[in-house]
Amino acid sequence: MSGDHRTLALLLFSAFVAVTLAITTWASRRRQGSAEEFYAGGRLFTPLENGFAIAGDYMSAASFLGISGLIALYGYDGMLYSVGFLVAWLVVLLLVAELVRNCGRFTLADVVAARMRERPVRIAAGTSSVTVSVLYLVAQMVGAGSLVALLLGGTDESVQTGTVIGVGALMVIYVSLGGMRATTWIQIVKAVLLLGGTIVLTVLVLVRFHGDVDRLLLTAAERSGHGAAFLAPGLKYGGDWTARFDFISLGLALVLGTAGLPHILSRFYTVPTARAARRSVVWSIGLIGGFYLMTIVLGFGAAAIVGPDAVRGSNAAGNTAVPLLALDLGGGASSTGGTVLFAVVAAIAFATILAVVAGVTLASSASVAHDLYASLRRRGGRQRSEVAVARVAAVGIGVVAIALGLLARDLNVAFLVGLAFAVAASANLPVLLYSLFWRGFTTRGAVWAVYGGLVPAVVLVLLSPVVSGSPASLFPDADFQYFPLQNPGLVSVPLGFLAGWLGTVTSPEVPDEAKHAETEVRSLTGAGAA
Repeated sequence: MSGDHRTLALLLFSAFVAVTLAITTWASRRRQGSAEEFYAGGRLFTPLENGFAIAGDYMSAASFLGISGLIALYGYDGMLYSVGFLVAWLVVLLLVAELVRNCGRFTLADVVAARMRERPVRIAAGTSSVTVSVLYLVAQMVGAGSLVALLLGGTDESVQTGTVIGVGALMVIYVSLGGMRATTWIQIVKAVLLLGGTIVLTVLVLVRFHGDVDRLLLTAAERSGHGAAFLAPGLKYGGDWTARFDFISLGLALVLGTAGLPHILSRFYTVPTARAARRSVVWSIGLIGGFYLMTIVLGFGAAAIVGPDAVRGSNAAGNTAVPLLALDLGGGASSTGGTVLFAVVAAIAFATILAVVAGVTLASSASVAHDLYASLRRRGGRQRSEVAVARVAAVGIGVVAIALGLLARDLNVAFLVGLAFAVAASANLPVLLYSLFWRGFTTRGAVWAVYGGLVPAVVLVLLSPVVSGSPASLFPDADFQYFPLQNPGLVSVPLGFLAGWLGTVTSPEVPDEAKHAETEVRSLTGAGAA
């Protein structure tokens, strides 16, 4: 890329970082000592504000960079991510949003522990939430590294390493100083920027083809080298039965995983009432739905205008398709328009990454402090406040995410998020649904549901082609691949539900009917909700 690209994009990067740090400084001046203020922003956000923040939290680097890249490379099969991410919000709206807001205070474990023995349940749910959050953070780190490496020219590993470390440092600052209030406003700003940039690119793609979507698709198919197969199912997931099962597994993980994501569930606690939580989700569905429809246009636009070969040549996983599309739409590498549009899109993508990592880090540090620390600390002696522990936890989680992000830098970011969704659907969703809707659910069932989904999901990923056994895996020179699917959801999600049922029916514990009745009334009416 030319020096003009680099200078302008770096200036825009710096401007966004300056704005977000100013927001963080403003938020840090407010009292952050209480758990409610730090974890939930004082529950003062309106449904509209929270809807934009949810959209900002959900529309990640995987969505903006990864999905468009997968569509540019694989056509129809890449669209599964757009459809899956969007359909998942119907599950959130219908099953969990209002009930979670009524039953909990800050984390997923609050909902489950309302009618169970707290210590084992909080340890299990906290462990699962941190695992999902770290996997999600890794995807954002990989996206940041790919983006800045493209900006600065080439794939220099030192550039990607420095970027991942820098993003990790910024996310720790946002969370440690600003808490939920700063994180929410950063996400709102980012959502506005991302939607605005996506609308501009979508309009420019449609203008290039004079509004003829059919011509856009046919041109993309011609340039793909696959012809009509580019617009039909099977290019990525139709080669054999293993690929088809992988397709089903991925769809299951995407549709069910959103309702188990810790950073999404924590957003329902930032509004004052359950009705506000539901209205927040309605706002977010409108914003997110429009965005994912536009990613389809951008993906096929990148295939038709830039070409899959150029996209793959820049980044093998397709993570740089949208910035390259912006460069071409603006007039090319040597034009002022191309320079400006590329820089703006790169800055928006960077803003996307910073905002999402802040939200995920806050949710995972809350799980460490509110669930794990509160359950494991010894009685008596000097105790640190939860908020102080959460700030320390943010640093530790940042270090782990940076290390894993450097290791996984050659994988597609949308694919990495698919793994996080699979773990969330396997470990968090079963225990959440059982706790809300099964009268006879017990503590053993809750613990078994979490670990019965979490352990198989993580183990199957470690034994899958993602980690070893293929040139594109994390360890291409090793081969301990025993599980054929890249996404474990098809196996691990049913195992999570099965383990919860088995733990309950074999438990000697008598379900507490009074606690279930209290939880049911609170979840449906909001009576006694925090």
